[in-house]
Amino acid sequence: MRGKTHLAIGAAIGGVASVYYTSGNMAWGESVYYIAVAAFSALSADLDGPSMLTSRITKLSRHIRTWVLWISIIYLAIIGYLYLTAQPVSMTMTGLAFAGLLIGLVMKQGVLRNTMVSLVGGYLIYQGLIADRTWLMGLGAFIVWAPWLKHRGMTHTVWVLPIWGWLGWGMEQDLGMEGLGMTALLGYMSHLAADTLTPSGVKWLYPLYKKPFRLRM
Repeated sequence: MRGKTHLAIGAAIGGVASVYYTSGNMAWGESVYYIAVAAFSALSADLDGPSMLTSRITKLSRHIRTWVLWISIIYLAIIGYLYLTAQPVSMTMTGLAFAGLLIGLVMKQGVLRNTMVSLVGGYLIYQGLIADRTWLMGLGAFIVWAPWLKHRGMTHTVWVLPIWGWLGWGMEQDLGMEGLGMTALLGYMSHLAADTLTPSGVKWLYPLYKKPFRLRM
């Protein structure tokens, strides 16, 4: 299912949650938390592949790979010219240019994207350590781990739900906003439920049961 659809469903869940948990008596600034948490949760299962959450990183990784290739090629051309004209050539820079060329040719764009997403997760872990927020460290660990998984694999299973609920509950305790944990859980569940309606379905019990569950509309 398209990311925009997951986002819309998540935002709707957040809107309903904001009204329910506050009886409608709340400032707009507070309702944003519920909507943002549910929307982010509804998109997070797709961190195991290109998605709305990582679209900018995906584009950046494509540009970085292209830059590395062209810079290496240009520098190797300069080195070749210096060699042919009997001018001194730095072996260190030559080695770096060859290394950059090999990395650009061998490394797939997806690997670079995954690495960059994992770096974001690492930053959240660091911030969680500094602020002594276990839930933030847990969220960072999830973001570090998810990009390297098979698409619609472990992030699309029932086993992730209690983990995500715990992360949401930690945020709820930290911010003192009732219902954030349940809002996060429902947002994540909405992603799996929506994908269950697609032809590919969802392997809810993977790896114990590897066949996908599907519901035809």
